Amino acid sequence: MIVRKYQSLDCEEMAQLFYDTVHTINRKDYSKEQLDVWADGKVDIESWNQRYLSSHTLVAIEDKRIVGFGNIDDQGYLDILYVHKDYQNNQIATKLCNQLEKFVTGKITTYASISAKGFFEKRGYRVIRENEVIRKGITLTNYLMEKE
Repeated sequence: MIVRKYQSLDCEEMAQLFYDTVHTINRKDYSKEQLDVWADGKVDIESWNQRYLSSHTLVAIEDKRIVGFGNIDDQGYLDILYVHKDYQNNQIATKLCNQLEKFVTGKITTYASISAKGFFEKRGYRVIRENEVIRKGITLTNYLMEKE
């Protein structure tokens, strides 16, 4: 597996990975209704592309496909971290996080899903508070977490 900097051509494959992963991996912790508002399959590719170009975004590649991606901004906000549903538990998130965290000195914050909370706790993040996000009238629970 290689980890490299995001390229605009990656965006559509990342959008599909995001949808598939949310609807497969997170279904143990969230209802179908919650998953549908979290990842509705209607990603604004141009908006996502700009978001990733304006931050430190990395993609993990194996077998010529994107198997994970994540991004962090200069202020230490880890915005996104997803691993392909078929490549879970292969240290991909760990490798991405290790490299993303190097872009920042100081505190790192993230909003972790119920499914990802344990991963971040093992990396030394602590829960600041439980958080509720409302999308299209549906409440999703996540956790504001930080690492010094």
